[in-house]
Amino acid sequence: MLKLWKFYQTCLAIHPLKTQVVSSGLIWGFGDIAAQTITHSTAKKHHHLQEKDKNLKINWKRVATTSLFGFGFVGPVGHYWYEGLDRCIRLRLRLRPNSFRFVGTKVAVDGFMFGPLDLLVFFTYMGFSAGKSIPQIKEDVKRDFVPAFILEGGLWPIVQVANFRYIPVRYQLLYVNLFCLLDSCFLSWVEQQEDAPWKQWLNSLIPSREKKDEGG
Repeated sequence: MLKLWKFYQTCLAIHPLKTQVVSSGLIWGFGDIAAQTITHSTAKKHHHLQEKDKNLKINWKRVATTSLFGFGFVGPVGHYWYEGLDRCIRLRLRLRPNSFRFVGTKVAVDGFMFGPLDLLVFFTYMGFSAGKSIPQIKEDVKRDFVPAFILEGGLWPIVQVANFRYIPVRYQLLYVNLFCLLDSCFLSWVEQQEDAPWKQWLNSLIPSREKKDEGG
């Protein structure tokens, strides 16, 4: 493990962008394998599987698709995001590093800018990868975005407080990617849940345009 960490540090020092792109892709791929395993295990436990589906079969096409999201979006965008966010808050806002305002501002900006963008891109990308039409993707995003945003909103601020307070900038994406192993698992699971009752309940908490029109 120590040799692997030293190897990562060497690669990060020589090729920072490439290293973060590759590590992001691998982690998101592993996350999707975990998501499929959990989803299958849950369905099997509740007897929602037919006899022929009781043995776990990993959908490697889906793993590759999710991994490409890590390679193509999380890695490159995350690399520039954390570097740029730190530079902007330190130099433009002139906040003292590791101060309460410094960390709080970072958490707020990350949560309300990068967080929603990440979810929107993920669900849109997964929809196109599955061959869905634009209207279908819009419905999927409407169904999945709010539940995922609400549930992630309870966890990621805590994760990012520790990240922005204690982790050097060059390692912040790696730190996030380790939690993304769980996050990619969670997002894949959310996407696979389709119209689950808990999603409908969370979506009902947000006033829809149709309800507003009816009320008006």
